[in-house]
Amino acid sequence: MRTLVAAIFLLFATPALAQTELAPRVERIVSEDSASFEAHVFDTGARQRPRGAIVLLHGGGWVAGDATWVYPRARQFAEAGLVAVAVDYRLGDPRRASADARAAIRWLRANAVGLNIDPNRIAAYGVSAGGQLSATAAQGEDESARPNAIVLLSPALDVGRDGWFARLVGGRETAQQLSPLEHVRAGLPPTLILQGDVDSETPLPGARRYCEAMRAAGGECVLKVYIGYGHLFTPAGINDRDTPQPDPTISAQAGDFALAFLRHRGFMD
Repeated sequence: MRTLVAAIFLLFATPALAQTELAPRVERIVSEDSASFEAHVFDTGARQRPRGAIVLLHGGGWVAGDATWVYPRARQFAEAGLVAVAVDYRLGDPRRASADARAAIRWLRANAVGLNIDPNRIAAYGVSAGGQLSATAAQGEDESARPNAIVLLSPALDVGRDGWFARLVGGRETAQQLSPLEHVRAGLPPTLILQGDVDSETPLPGARRYCEAMRAAGGECVLKVYIGYGHLFTPAGINDRDTPQPDPTISAQAGDFALAFLRHRGFMD
């Protein structure tokens, strides 16, 4: 996971910063330990009826990245009618990052009236490491911090087997305890996983096991597999660990699929 950091930054940061057609406003949110972090809010303007909202959590192996990495997708969601919040969660410790993800969802619900959003239509969108954060929020005991649906792109769901994650959290036992795959239960929100079949960073079997466990518990999990693509939709044959190169056509298709998933479940009018 660590080897992805520099390459992902080059792939996502520059294009995102170049786009200025819809600029976010920056909010400061207080997390569970009283520390604060930034949330970048994309909103095309208030509508008469309360809208759905979505929290976006970038990748970067829990140690790199920022909210700008998911700006393009945040803009797409906002233009579709959602209030989209790109979270600049704290780096270096997945537990603090998870706390920030939960705090962002709580903040949306606490400010639902002012934002003109429906507190029962808040989704989470997580990329790679952000997928682990999204799934962990969905599995939490605090209802105010749980999303009503999650969309995951190349997600890290089986981190109990991930040596890098274990180093970050202090050992394999803790990594196992924090692995979303180990905490699937009844009552989790509808989940969409967008995944390449030759992903070498967050391999497909982890996503398959997660979806199978959700379905066995009576939940809804849609696994959309893109054949011939690796991490972040890097074409097969290209090193998707050190130098991921997302295919723009497949990435666009995945974005449209995510929108359709949320629209079908009532998140957009």
